[in-house]
Amino acid sequence: MALHLIDNCLKSIHAWLMPPVCVLCGQTGDDGQDLCAACRAELPYNTSACTRCALPLPAIRSDLTCGACQQQAPDYDRSHSLLRYAPPADQLIQRLKFNARLPLARVLGELMAVQLAQQLRAWPERIIPVPLHRARLRERGFNQALEIARPIARALNIPLDYRGCERMRHTSVQSLLPAAARRKNIKGAFRVIRPIKARHVAIVDDVMTTGHTVQEFAATLRKSGVEQIDVWVVARAALRD
Repeated sequence: MALHLIDNCLKSIHAWLMPPVCVLCGQTGDDGQDLCAACRAELPYNTSACTRCALPLPAIRSDLTCGACQQQAPDYDRSHSLLRYAPPADQLIQRLKFNARLPLARVLGELMAVQLAQQLRAWPERIIPVPLHRARLRERGFNQALEIARPIARALNIPLDYRGCERMRHTSVQSLLPAAARRKNIKGAFRVIRPIKARHVAIVDDVMTTGHTVQEFAATLRKSGVEQIDVWVVARAALRD
């Protein structure tokens, strides 16, 4: 209880010294977040999507499965995508990923945590961010999936496991490849290096486009004995090969 009170006090002092500023319009943020209420309301939320792969769908229902997932189900069980990969969500993710705007990871992760807390039916035992190859990590200086996963794990009180898996191959950047080449590029890229002591895990990443990266990572986790796999991404592109 004392620690909780101290934490709340420190947060209040921080908010007084450094009030939140909206990352989109520059106005004062609301609810302690670096987003104002108006900009938050205008984000392209992925409100109607395939429950399996989070592909945006036109109908406003919550129990839909896209045709591709009906024909060939992926190795993960369910996906949650906060936003569609459209302006200004795409700009926020690109600024985080390529301009090292790390505070954006906290903003996006906190937004995801709020949505997940409202929508989760079963809580995973571990959160596992998609690993970066060590060469890419040295080049970029951080793993955006891990930085997004940190505030989610903290808000939902779920253990964060970012050392149990690795990306073995230094693959080409998926976003620079045509859709047909992405599956081959990521094939066999991951491995489990420590036992995953969980039956149910959630994979976290920034964007899902064709879904090949999370599919390959999920398949690797499935082979290691994980029984239930969720995928949590900030944004989902309306693309399927």
